[in-house]
Amino acid sequence: MAEATVALMLLTAARQDAKAFSALAGLADIGDAIVGFHAQQAVEKALKSVLSAHRVEFRRTHDIAELLDLLFDHQLAAPPDADRLDELNPYAVDARYGLLELSSELDRQALAAILVRVLDWAAGSNDQPSSTAS
Repeated sequence: MAEATVALMLLTAARQDAKAFSALAGLADIGDAIVGFHAQQAVEKALKSVLSAHRVEFRRTHDIAELLDLLFDHQLAAPPDADRLDELNPYAVDARYGLLELSSELDRQALAAILVRVLDWAAGSNDQPSSTAS
C-alpha cells in the first residue's frame, strides 16, 4: 500500500478517535481512562500518519515518546505541544485496563485544544484539509 494511502488512513482514524474523545469528554460519568484513551489514540495515529507520509518506518507501538523521537531523528517538524504529548502514554494500555491509578484528573478542555492543533499539524504535514474541515 502506498505511503500516501496509509498516511491518509491513519489521519482519518486519528480524526475518528478525536471525535470519540469529543463525544465522551463532555460526559462526567465517563472516566478519564476511556476519554484519555481516545485522545492518546488520536495523537498516536496522527504521528504515525506523518511518519508514513514521509516514508519513515515505525514499529507497532503505542509509545508517543518513541514516535516523537522518530520525527526528530528524521528532521521532521514536531507537532504542537510535543513536550506534553507523551503524558498521554499511560492511557494507551495501563489506565484503560485499570492497571494504573491515575494521579490527576484529565484536563479535557485543554486536551481538546491540543488535539485540534495536533490534527491540523498532521493534516498540514500530509497536505490534507485541517481538522476544522472534517
